[in-house]
Amino acid sequence: MEECLKDFVHFLIVEKGLSRNTITSYERDLKSYLKYMEKVEGLQDLQGVQRLQIVHFLGYLKDGGKSSRTIARHVASIRSFHQFLLREKAVGHDPTVHIESPQLERTLPKVLSLAEVEILLESPRLVDHFGYRDKAMLELLYATGIRVSELIGLNLADVHLTMGFVRCIGKGNKERIIPIGKTAAAALEKYLDKGRPRFMEKQQKEEALFLNLHGKRLTRQGFWKILKRLAKDAGIQKELTPHTLRHSFATHLLENGADLRAVQEMLGHADISTTQIYTHVTKTRLKDVYSQFHPRA
Repeated sequence: MEECLKDFVHFLIVEKGLSRNTITSYERDLKSYLKYMEKVEGLQDLQGVQRLQIVHFLGYLKDGGKSSRTIARHVASIRSFHQFLLREKAVGHDPTVHIESPQLERTLPKVLSLAEVEILLESPRLVDHFGYRDKAMLELLYATGIRVSELIGLNLADVHLTMGFVRCIGKGNKERIIPIGKTAAAALEKYLDKGRPRFMEKQQKEEALFLNLHGKRLTRQGFWKILKRLAKDAGIQKELTPHTLRHSFATHLLENGADLRAVQEMLGHADISTTQIYTHVTKTRLKDVYSQFHPRA
């Protein structure tokens, strides 16, 4: 069973071209699935897997307190895995054919108000190279709406300040060209002039745009720690995640009349229905404003 999983992961990398994070997610889900099938159901190969055993596994996840979103992700992983095995003729049937994903409650993304964004963007203190780096990262995130994984994946060659755009590689190795405003461009210019050279003192060669203390590419965990510290310094009480600025970017664009298709393009969403969630956010915020300020609300 382990060999089948290795073959599937190789397929995801080579043929599907999925991101490392997505592949890691598939691998984690399927390892727990295979462990259950072996230890609990007593199976030694995947040929014997039946629909009822998968239902039992999903029940096991639910009993373990897993959310419907997590269970739905497991169903998608297991379905893709068994479809792959069937195509490769490693098994003779697909036991996931009549397996249904749990209904998901679509939660609206958390966003910052314009005032909160301003406070957060002004929180880095421009007294050293760390401040210039943090300021440039926040300004770029809010200016472009790119994912944190895309932000830390940027190289020097991906930023074109004179032309006013940044090139990033998103999910499925898809390239996007995204415009950046004057404010973000100015913050990046200062970082490249006064910040990045200081990070490079311990490192001879590094193509990454944003660096850590050791002159190496900044990690997701490193960025997350920086964001939490800056949010605390700014006195922001809302729950803040690395995705919050991306959500705020999309919501604020739509609130100011941006075209939905253009926002979809900038965010790198394959399906416009994913982008449409932000129209619900703007409607919710509109109701809040109405309730707060209309004399007869």
